[in-house]
Amino acid sequence: MKNISDISLIVNGEERNAKVGGCDTLLTVMRDQFLLTGTKRGCNQGVCGACTLLVNGNPVRGCLSLATLHDGDQIITVEGLADDETLAPIQQAFSELGAIQCGFCTSGMMITAHAFLSGNSDPTIEEVQHGLSGNLCRCSGYKKIIDAVLEAAKLSSDMKVST
Repeated sequence: MKNISDISLIVNGEERNAKVGGCDTLLTVMRDQFLLTGTKRGCNQGVCGACTLLVNGNPVRGCLSLATLHDGDQIITVEGLADDETLAPIQQAFSELGAIQCGFCTSGMMITAHAFLSGNSDPTIEEVQHGLSGNLCRCSGYKKIIDAVLEAAKLSSDMKVST
């Protein structure tokens, strides 16, 4: 018999409840129970970063994080980066600069970049490269992604100045 636990999470600002087994991961809960499929299932070993979520503000590999350990935590998925009206700066920059490419790594890259920029609002290229070093892109390369992160930093800065 499978051991089932009830957990409560704040997902993208909304309280959500789930029934989870002891081996269910945050990735499984997000995709299969909450139908938030923006977060991708990549290597399932924590290597590629496609499954990255923000847990209490920190980037976490959803495929490695057991859901039962996150009862009460705040989770942000790529769907929760923007409000209903406006794209988040990182989403806008990825779209405008063509950094989406095939799209598979995009959600993990955006979540990681969002967390990175919250701690470094004016990064250098080298800092962005280091900040994204745990996320893999299997397409053509990282130039557009790095450019998008740098542009998102500018967009975020411009938003702060105009408010």
